[in-house]
Amino acid sequence: MRFTFSTVAKTKVTVITAPSARVEKLPVFLPTRELLTIYPGFVSLYETTHLPFEETWRDTCLLLGAPLARGPRESRIKQLLVPLEESMGGSVVFDHDQFYLRIPSGTMEMHLVAEGLRKLATVARLIATGSLLDKGYLFWDEPEANLNPKVVKTVARTILRIAKSGIQVFVATHSLFLLRELHILQQRDFRAIDGRCFGLHIGPEGAVTVSQGKTMDDVGDITALDEELQQSERYVDTELKVPLTPTADVDEG
Repeated sequence: MRFTFSTVAKTKVTVITAPSARVEKLPVFLPTRELLTIYPGFVSLYETTHLPFEETWRDTCLLLGAPLARGPRESRIKQLLVPLEESMGGSVVFDHDQFYLRIPSGTMEMHLVAEGLRKLATVARLIATGSLLDKGYLFWDEPEANLNPKVVKTVARTILRIAKSGIQVFVATHSLFLLRELHILQQRDFRAIDGRCFGLHIGPEGAVTVSQGKTMDDVGDITALDEELQQSERYVDTELKVPLTPTADVDEG
């Protein structure tokens, strides 16, 4: 699809080209902020009140509240859920318009669960309802936010498993760790998945240019990579120049 809009336009855009057919399955969008804790009453409030939230949040909440998928798809759902539930230490439960994490010692209200694990719980719920199964699209903004590297590894593998099941996945990230983990897994366990990398760069006069390729090496400079290499150099340099006698920054006057 191609479209343009004026910088002074508020409600209208000019559509140049459009798809020849409608998307049958509703795409899934996951923002950086998890939605399980704001789910209770959010949809009804959004429909009756002016709220400063994107409509994609409302769409995702509708999918979160859908019933669990049953039938032949359950075995494939279980394959995707098992590693997520192992990382969370439990399973997601939906009861009386509230989400909980059921763990061996009991049931925790979702707002008591670490925010990073809530993101895994969100994905687990969408898989369990069938929203992230078969054909469809997943747009995930910064999957690594609030996650430690060990869980990011689980997220990377989950992203590729979802893609392998037939979902087209779009990921926006600033994490070099996640980029490398996705690359490693694609080279080792998911070679059949055709992935592409896109880099956005600010050009002359503020214009944004897009570069693309099969790997990270094809998209130009990556700020996260440059900063990590520079920090490593500063760290090594600092360690080599540590004084034998520690000094304190104090006022001797």
